[in-house]
Amino acid sequence: MAAVGTATALSASPALAAGAAAPGPGRGPGRPRADSTIEYHAWTAAADWRAGTADGVAVVAGARPGVRIAEPAGTVDYADPHLGTTRPYEYATWLSPRHAPTTPGSELIASWNADTPAGTFVRIEVRADYTDGGQSSWYTMGVWAAGDTDIHRTSVDGQGDGVSTVWTDTLAIVDTDTGPRLAAYQLRLTLYRAPDSGATPTVWRVGAMTSDVPARFEVPASTPGVASGVELTVPSYSQNIHVGRYPEYDNGGEAWCSPTSSQMIIESWGRAPAPEDLAWVNPDYDDPQVCHAARFTFDYQYEGCGNWPFNAAYAATYSDLEGLVTRIASLTEAEELIAAGIPLITSQSFYEAELDGAGYGTSGHLMTVVGFTDDGDVIANDPASDSNAAVRRVYPRRQFENIWLRTQRYDESGQVRGGTGGVCYLYFPTTPSATQRRTLRRLGLC
Repeated sequence: MAAVGTATALSASPALAAGAAAPGPGRGPGRPRADSTIEYHAWTAAADWRAGTADGVAVVAGARPGVRIAEPAGTVDYADPHLGTTRPYEYATWLSPRHAPTTPGSELIASWNADTPAGTFVRIEVRADYTDGGQSSWYTMGVWAAGDTDIHRTSVDGQGDGVSTVWTDTLAIVDTDTGPRLAAYQLRLTLYRAPDSGATPTVWRVGAMTSDVPARFEVPASTPGVASGVELTVPSYSQNIHVGRYPEYDNGGEAWCSPTSSQMIIESWGRAPAPEDLAWVNPDYDDPQVCHAARFTFDYQYEGCGNWPFNAAYAATYSDLEGLVTRIASLTEAEELIAAGIPLITSQSFYEAELDGAGYGTSGHLMTVVGFTDDGDVIANDPASDSNAAVRRVYPRRQFENIWLRTQRYDESGQVRGGTGGVCYLYFPTTPSATQRRTLRRLGLC
């Protein structure tokens, strides 16, 4: 049993020795292509959870395996930096086997799916081994709960060791020109519950995307493929009709591109908030489900709704949905997903002249890819629209793939800025169709 102590949002979990666990196989599908540095690896199967090191957790078998608290490893005080409260919680931990991606990475983004009943929450951490033989400390990638009454979900600022640092939701090598890379990593889950409550969080999926996408202003052009002429049925929601709503959740409008996109895709799978879930929303507001998504993806440290893993975790709070954050290497891979019936949410930045038909520029924006025209241009539900009717857009293929997949860009004043290198969210059922499962496996995602 660990001693009772105090943990803040900056603290590592109080249990488990510092030494790395022995490497284990896990059930990571790896990377989809030999020429790609992108690799997503996840622990989702009962065998995956049993391969980890447990302290107070038990494996839940069945259709959706996971881990939950069995016998707490100890009790700790959690000081919530946003609520200003300090409360005791029982905790238990699960440590993943050490995973070494085929190509060492310069970035890592973790994502997870969990159920957190009232009085419970989870912390997700990562520790990296460097290619020069060094090792990072434990970095918190999120303190998360589906609700916002017990704790306020949060990322953690101020984490770094000079070799790597955490930017809200991304662990990044500081100097990608001369610095080492991420040779391997472990993920650690800490599950918390109010003492003697008997409640427990359950984590069904935890994984991470690693990549070493090269610095590039241009990406190779792709040719139209299997999804030419395919358009999926996805609701159209505008973020701009919410301008000025709920300042406590970043005031609607351009700040809500991520939750608006998430809500569109969640509802495309036939899931939606129950009427009682929306009772808190002002009845004068249309599309209250978008307000709901903003509230329950909000990161209280980032002070916004754009935390990538928090959006994926929100999607997985809906019945039998899974969510993850990864990178996609090309529009060809995006077409495979669309052809299988899986829409995707893409992250990109551009100035107005770089994307014909957008009518705006942005330093960072989320939209959904829902199909391709017969000529291979991208059909996007773009929430940066003045009405729901205007959300559906067609963007030129070459322009879209470049603004999404590049890692560097020039802004309108000629200054060099960053790009996401193909970051996207994917939401899909826990029991996808045979075609969807084959596609996800081929792309290294399930």
